[in-house]
Amino acid sequence: MQEAITKALHKALEEIGISEAAFVVEHPTDKNTGADYFSNVALVVSKQLQKNPREIADELATSLGGEIENVEKIEVAGPGFLNFYAKRSFFTNKIKSILEAGEDWGKNENLIGQTVMVEYTSPNLFKPLHVGNLVGNIIGESITRLFEFAGAHVKRINYPSDIGLTVAKAVWGLKRTGGNPEDILALGEAYRLGNEAYESDEVVKEEIVAVNQALYAGSDDELMTLRAKGIETSKKQLDAICKMLGTEFDTVIYESEAAPKGTELVKENIGKVFEESDGAIVYPEEKSGLHTRVFLNSKGLPTYEAKDLGNFSKKRELYPDWTVSIIVTGNEQTEYFKVLYAALREIYEDARANSLEHIPTGFLTLTTGKMSSRKGNVLTGESLLADMEEAAREKASETRADNIETLTKQVAVAALKYQILRQAMGSNIVFDKEKALSFEGDSGPYLQYTYARIGSVLEKAAVAGVVPDASLPPKNMFDIERLVYQFDEVVEAALVERSPHKVTGYLVELASGFNSFYAKERIADANDEYALYKAAVAKTVQQTLKNGLWLLGIEVPEKM
Repeated sequence: MQEAITKALHKALEEIGISEAAFVVEHPTDKNTGADYFSNVALVVSKQLQKNPREIADELATSLGGEIENVEKIEVAGPGFLNFYAKRSFFTNKIKSILEAGEDWGKNENLIGQTVMVEYTSPNLFKPLHVGNLVGNIIGESITRLFEFAGAHVKRINYPSDIGLTVAKAVWGLKRTGGNPEDILALGEAYRLGNEAYESDEVVKEEIVAVNQALYAGSDDELMTLRAKGIETSKKQLDAICKMLGTEFDTVIYESEAAPKGTELVKENIGKVFEESDGAIVYPEEKSGLHTRVFLNSKGLPTYEAKDLGNFSKKRELYPDWTVSIIVTGNEQTEYFKVLYAALREIYEDARANSLEHIPTGFLTLTTGKMSSRKGNVLTGESLLADMEEAAREKASETRADNIETLTKQVAVAALKYQILRQAMGSNIVFDKEKALSFEGDSGPYLQYTYARIGSVLEKAAVAGVVPDASLPPKNMFDIERLVYQFDEVVEAALVERSPHKVTGYLVELASGFNSFYAKERIADANDEYALYKAAVAKTVQQTLKNGLWLLGIEVPEKM
């Protein structure tokens, strides 16, 4: 309907000599108007036409009356807004189509034929998962699902750091402490020790630099063994966390695999893309108007920049028909990616023709202000997940679920994911555990609870002989009908703007709308002539919640 209204307005403007106008057709924020869409078109073109906006609006309302499919009436409001009201049949047909679509409700074919590479999580191995990587995983997974809903062929890519200075610090630390490389906490402690020593002791710094060179060269068996065991331990821990979060990667590319190709690319393009500077190879600021970055250091070793070149090269070899390449990382890397992408566009023609994107994530803090676990370590992804699971277990025990452990994990993940995804992309996240776990209001568990509640209502209705059927609607629409049909619009907008928070906001509004609907209407009442239609409406809300939560990477429990 939005598209039909927009086309009709453009056609009406063309007839009075206006070929272009940047007006909007949107849902009104004030629900009390009763309108389904409004437009500011008259206000936008009033200056061009040298007429009062309300007069223009009156003329447009008159000329378009009865001309737009599914629009019952058009009214003028305020200084010249046009309000559009949909026919009853429009909503009834929407309820029917949602019931028919089921799991496919909300999907579109906008990106059919496109291959989208989304790289996310990408942790430094040899230490517990950083909370920033956890945030990146949650946001990246939701972005991939939005692309999948648009019909794209999506490839999930993880790019862990398994070589370089970070790993060298941890390997040095393991040798110093004698820690067990099969213990993730021992790896974290080894890294902490190595990092502190590297920053404070020049002698140790040179030792760690030597370890780094030996690891790149593969020249020390003891060091290589420690590295291999530490990587294996880290991978197991990462796989377990990703499984709990619902992520399964199509491709994993390690920095150690990307480094040789990146080094080769830099050397091949010296004088064309890169320049020598004080023994290092750099991408100079004059190239992009940004800032200079080192791609090979003075010892000839690849930096993160060079390894990222190699990573991209490997991705395009694996998926040569790619159309969009996205990397999800912290917003502190925004300027870094501007330079990296500038270099890539010089090296690869398809990087110029296709889309390279960096989606920034914000920094997560707790409402308490504390950023450490009870053991005094820096807050990690593991510790935050474990803390959420412990708190969710208490909540789950208060429900009527058949499997408390399964529900505990579902609620913990929902609470965590929702609180992260409800923020606009790039915004910092203030995490409130109590709000996150609440079964009321703006939270993931609230949406899960509403979904389960609708299931319970529909079970009772079925026992009473009331099954969802949209054949006999009441004359007037229910308020919830004006909301449930907007889901596919929200999904499209969330993808275009790379904004999962649009989905979270919509779902909470939908859940609240259903609970208001249920408080007023009887559904499991076979004597109510509209009970079947009400059950159909309830079923569409339940399906919309399920599909929307899937986009957020959140599972729906059948009972709570």
